[in-house]
Amino acid sequence: QVQLEESGGGPVQAGDSLRLSCLSTGRSVSTSALGWFRQPPGKEHEFITAINFNGENTYYADSVKGRFTISRDNAKNTVYLQMNSLQPEDTAVYHCNVNIPPRGDYWGQGTQVTVSS
Repeated sequence: QVQLEESGGGPVQAGDSLRLSCLSTGRSVSTSALGWFRQPPGKEHEFITAINFNGENTYYADSVKGRFTISRDNAKNTVYLQMNSLQPEDTAVYHCNVNIPPRGDYWGQGTQVTVSS
């Protein structure tokens, strides 16, 4: 079993920055890719970024490319999401994710990010 806990969200102004953290406990995720997803109000869950097990490869949705940076510290069992130049359309609940066979996806409870103009 894996437990994921996100933190670092909150209300900010457009143009501000935030850094989200996701701590994993239980089974090690150091050999797994980790990702961040978000769910804006009234919209579907969407992928925004992922990082491979050793941090050498990262992937971003076009909507956040150049503004968001994912990183991980396997010694701390934590994945980070640095979010710069936040815009109102970034308002969402942000979830971290890991997929570990055979069960599949694990999700945290999410952290709310609210960006006002």
